[in-house]
Amino acid sequence: MNKFIIYISYILSFLCIFPLATKAQTESGDLAIFHSPKYEIRAMWLTTIGGIDWPHSFARQSSPESVEKQKQELRNILDQLQRANINTVLIQTRVRATTIYPSVIEPWDGCLSGNPGVSPGYDALKFAIEECHRRGMECHAWVVTIPIGKWNKAGCKHLRSTHPELVRKIGDEGYLNPEHPGTAPYLAKICAEITRNYDIDGIHLDYIRYPETWKITVSRSQGREHITRIVQAINKAVKEQKPWVKMSCSPVGKFSDLSRYSSHGWNAWHAVCQDAQGWLRDGLMDQLYPMMYFRNDQFFPFAADWANYSYGKMVAPGLGIYFLDPREGKWQLSDVSRELHVLRQLGLGHTYFRSKFFTDNTKGIYNYVCRYVDLYPALVPPMTWYKVSKPTAPSDFNVEYGNSTQLSWTGVSPYYNIYASKHYPVDINDGRNLIRQRYTGNTITVGVGEEMFYAVTAMDRYGNESEPTQSFQKARGNGRRMLKNDGNTLQMPDDGNVLDAKYITIETLQGSIIATMPYNRKSIDIRNVPNGVYIIRSLNKKGITHRIGQFTVKR
Repeated sequence: MNKFIIYISYILSFLCIFPLATKAQTESGDLAIFHSPKYEIRAMWLTTIGGIDWPHSFARQSSPESVEKQKQELRNILDQLQRANINTVLIQTRVRATTIYPSVIEPWDGCLSGNPGVSPGYDALKFAIEECHRRGMECHAWVVTIPIGKWNKAGCKHLRSTHPELVRKIGDEGYLNPEHPGTAPYLAKICAEITRNYDIDGIHLDYIRYPETWKITVSRSQGREHITRIVQAINKAVKEQKPWVKMSCSPVGKFSDLSRYSSHGWNAWHAVCQDAQGWLRDGLMDQLYPMMYFRNDQFFPFAADWANYSYGKMVAPGLGIYFLDPREGKWQLSDVSRELHVLRQLGLGHTYFRSKFFTDNTKGIYNYVCRYVDLYPALVPPMTWYKVSKPTAPSDFNVEYGNSTQLSWTGVSPYYNIYASKHYPVDINDGRNLIRQRYTGNTITVGVGEEMFYAVTAMDRYGNESEPTQSFQKARGNGRRMLKNDGNTLQMPDDGNVLDAKYITIETLQGSIIATMPYNRKSIDIRNVPNGVYIIRSLNKKGITHRIGQFTVKR
């Protein structure tokens, strides 16, 4: 029995013994599968087509208020994703031969302004990148490649007029012809435009395959050569400009038939000519996000196959959480929880399709992930196949204690990671000590309560991290009193400084407000607050705030 089959047998036997962790086990943290790795892709597909994830309102150049409303909608979504420790956002950038940024190649998509070809009055891709980076998240441009939309819609119509030789019609849909020699340079030109003009972290190719409705007349090996030629052209266009920009795609969820499990005719290798595992092996892809919208023996063996042929690169299977919606399917939360825990055992990341089902907390998925799966932040694994040298560690690390803790340091790296622990030196290999990732400044206000040591590391664009620079002095907790709670109710102090308070706010250590409620001098309900460390403040009718203290939720 080979290693792969042994691993599959282990996984399936595990599922029979532990079909779902009990409430007591998850609350006590007894199961090893709930450990928090320091490195793990936790990604989200954020769909813009038709505004089904974002946006929910239209922006007009003539109305600054409408632009700000649309921007705030995205901020709210990203705040929720940040609280769930999502570290990678795949935002749909090229929709159907249309874009969410001002392109010189293709027209605006209508999802932003409500009118195809019309600007919303701002650059949505630039805004999304900045907001993701502000929250320590990577932002990847999700590019839909081969499908170009309805035959008479804006994107397809534009391409038919500018490059009619590239377009094929199937039913009432238009597609780029993967067999035409002009398709590869055309798509490469679009990806080069995005890479050149934006501080993007990745180019994510969707539908980089033959359409399932396409009658493939060439041999399957020739078909794979056609698709691979497109991938090669895009990789070259991106990497020649910015080699740190991650190349990824979302292949069909089953690479091929396995010796004991059939793909039932729907797989990447044969059905649609995607050599996705070969692209990892040959360095054409840095990451894969397989669309594994399946359950049970149609999921676990094929997930192990992706792990077995990852070639040291990153794989973060996509989970079909949309099936949790009764209108979409009959999945239960336990179906997703099993998949999450097995992916972690396999050393794979996880991705959710789509954002709205996650942030709407469909069947409790958001709360479950926050409380039991991704309790702490995680870094995206480094691209060691491009670069392995460590950046120079920060110097002049200074910690000032008071009502809040001020950290400052000197360095020239693009990113910094902050760690905190009760023990010296701070163990930066323990993911539970990471409190801020991909920070872009040289000074930060933190406060995790109790008496803490801090460490800071520099990180380059490839994800390589420096040795830590440690603080030698422990914070003494001045002004950082820890408030008592039982996971359901937080006890409020009797404090004369906040007698004029009308409301209290609960915010994360990164400053995002997650709850606002009327001030109650005795206690407040925190049942909906995920596990973590929080700051609580008072707010009076004049808008003046006072820091009341901090509390830790650990159920």
